[in-house]
Amino acid sequence: MVTEAGWLKDHVRDIPDFPEPGVTFKDITPLLGNEEAFRFCIDALVDQLGGRSVDRVLGIEARGFILAAPIAYRLGVGFVPVRKAGKLPWEVEKEEYVLEYGTDLLEIHGDAVHPGEQVLIVDDVLATGGTAAAAVRLVEKLGGRVAGIGFALELAFLEGRSRLEGHRVTSLLGYE
Repeated sequence: MVTEAGWLKDHVRDIPDFPEPGVTFKDITPLLGNEEAFRFCIDALVDQLGGRSVDRVLGIEARGFILAAPIAYRLGVGFVPVRKAGKLPWEVEKEEYVLEYGTDLLEIHGDAVHPGEQVLIVDDVLATGGTAAAAVRLVEKLGGRVAGIGFALELAFLEGRSRLEGHRVTSLLGYE
């Protein structure tokens, strides 16, 4: 975790019982809406994840897109969207994953990552690690290599980082 990022918690709102009872959703909408917090978040993730050869930045639907696109821009590389099932208009690779409250399916265009390319994966929250692990598997199915995985928030008590062992994982804010 980035120690100087703690003030960003002032821009994260808790939504109890969303998307279902017993789950507390960490809403980053206030962070995204505050120019100083948003800028800091993007710059800090670039500082933590950059500094190595990267060919693409992959963003996971939907809030991961918001973070990944400006990171790709800052690094001067392409952006790759990973979407929920049925949203991409061309040939796709698919990967099922388990959420803390169910299962879902991710898809990526079959030509979005080329063999040997270095890919950064970016999403808003690391919870159980299921979504990020599915994104890792998609990159690897296409022959890419994961250069790092970055998150604005990490729900450390769910131990999602353990599902991403062997990869460089960065988060700006941790919740124990």
